[in-house]
Amino acid sequence: MAGAPRAQGSAGEPVRVPVWDGFVRLFHWSLVATLATAAASGFFGDATWVEVHLWSGIAAAALVALRVLWGFLGPTHARFGDFLAGPKAMRAHLRGLLSGGGVRHRGHNPLGGAMVLALLLVVALLAATGTIALGGVLKSGPLAFATSFATGWELRGLHRLLAFLLLGLIALHLAGVLVESRRSRENLVLALVDGRKEARAGDHPPAPRRARPVVAALLGGGLLAVSAAAVWSFAARPGLGVPSAPLDPTYAEECSACHVAYHPSLLPRASWATLMAGLDDHFGENASLDPETAAAIAAYLQANAAEAYDTKAANRLRRVAAERPFSITATPFWRRTHAGLPEALFASRPVGGRGNCEACHGDARSGRFDPTAIHVPEETTP
Repeated sequence: MAGAPRAQGSAGEPVRVPVWDGFVRLFHWSLVATLATAAASGFFGDATWVEVHLWSGIAAAALVALRVLWGFLGPTHARFGDFLAGPKAMRAHLRGLLSGGGVRHRGHNPLGGAMVLALLLVVALLAATGTIALGGVLKSGPLAFATSFATGWELRGLHRLLAFLLLGLIALHLAGVLVESRRSRENLVLALVDGRKEARAGDHPPAPRRARPVVAALLGGGLLAVSAAAVWSFAARPGLGVPSAPLDPTYAEECSACHVAYHPSLLPRASWATLMAGLDDHFGENASLDPETAAAIAAYLQANAAEAYDTKAANRLRRVAAERPFSITATPFWRRTHAGLPEALFASRPVGGRGNCEACHGDARSGRFDPTAIHVPEETTP
């Protein structure tokens, strides 16, 4: 209980005994760092922060996997058996707290154990939904070969909800730490730094368990190695609905003579048909072609228009502006995603206009537009 007498050392100081082993402490503070990075990059970062968000999420998932393993092979207070309890035990502990008493646990108490389990579960679900969203929306990662954009977009929403749930759980966890520190007159944050807590009479008697670090290291290393190999293997597969063939040579030659040769997946079939039907007045220029060449390009554009692919760009750019149906920069999606960029950037020498996608998107010709391929020029001199 909170008021239980403290064991005294030879100098009259409370005896502090080892509770949290090195791995548990390293896991705790590493998870704090990776989740903080993931949250900051996810909530406040722009598209160029995707890689930071991705790698911090991978690190958090790996930490959770190793913590689960340590929950079965670690020392006494690291084991799930020491702090996971059923509803009856949690109700009894809560009644004790409300009555001003309750048995003190050197490790996690039943309510704290439930919070640990909830946090581990939500982080695992965040990793799972993030992987599916990554595969469907950005066509990257181990599930890109099997995940549609629609599925990825739905899971992206769930991923965001889980992120808010995690923030709520963290807030409750911090509140619980503050309340328990005050109630037990003990600095619980310090205990997760040096690993020690006071030994007091009446403490809940744990069932001592010996750690098996060698077995845990072998299993953990094997688990991470197999997971990395599987992820690498699956990620190497072509993404579902992602353009893979290079631009048709005739189309690329004719179009790039005057402007960027856009990938056909960036406009719907109707827009390409309208554009090809009006080559004699192509953005104020006469771009007429001989009938055979025009027919070949038209067929290529119809076969590879937005409806033929499942990338984010192909899905979003299918909705065109009614007054300018074959202008990519007039689409609601393009205008929305570029709204925060300064006009000086588009007028600068490295960019040279709103339609020069290749100035910032290294993979523009492939039709993917992966955020990791964005490199915005720093020079803004006209």
